[in-house]
Amino acid sequence: MRSDHGGEFQNELFENFCEENEIMHNFFAPRTPQQNGVVERKNRSLEELARIMLNEYDVPKYFCADAVSTACYVLNRMLIRPILKITPYELFKGRKPNVAHLKIFGCKCFVLNNGKENLGKFDSKADEAIFLGYSLTSKAYRIFNRRTLNVEESVHVVFDEIMDLEENPLESNKTNAGDEEYFKEALDEMYLNENPLTEPEDLAKSWKSPGGLSLENVIGDISKGVITRNMSNFCMTVAFVSQIEPKSVEEALQDD
Repeated sequence: MRSDHGGEFQNELFENFCEENEIMHNFFAPRTPQQNGVVERKNRSLEELARIMLNEYDVPKYFCADAVSTACYVLNRMLIRPILKITPYELFKGRKPNVAHLKIFGCKCFVLNNGKENLGKFDSKADEAIFLGYSLTSKAYRIFNRRTLNVEESVHVVFDEIMDLEENPLESNKTNAGDEEYFKEALDEMYLNENPLTEPEDLAKSWKSPGGLSLENVIGDISKGVITRNMSNFCMTVAFVSQIEPKSVEEALQDD
């Protein structure tokens, strides 16, 4: 086995383990990461995944260790080896992994207060928390309790994985007073761009005489363009309709 001179490899406990299992332990040259390319690329992949997971829900950077641990936990159960066509978990355990319990890192969740503190009759039974990963020593979830500000491990957790872009899980119930005015101004500007205001003299379109039409048959001033019927004239016309039904043509033609 070959590794770098890191303290996790170069120590008495690890040397005793190698001797008991008849493992020959060699080291790379100091300050030469090129000789340890596989491990360096793996570390780079874990760092990139952890950075994305932290920035997705604006999780504080001091939870970076939990992000790296969760990324490694998921990769061991999801990433398929190119030659063997199986996951590292299946290669090590001999069975396919169960991925039904995987959740979104940093999402909002609610943990049950099952006997941790004495509750009153009308106190809340659950606390809002942030999901930080999976426990390495038990079948439980690691969460950050926002009320007690402690990292806990529990199985009594309900997750809310629906991402709300307008709300930060670490800064909920906080609104910006200037957002409403900003959106109103944006909507007004959008409406004006789609419906520009016109001057009164520009409302009438210029008259264009089609071919074969005599201008003598046009009623009204041609220079005013096309004008629709006035509503007031229409009301005056319908206001003097006769209420007596004529019995003959002569009665209908009378002015009475």
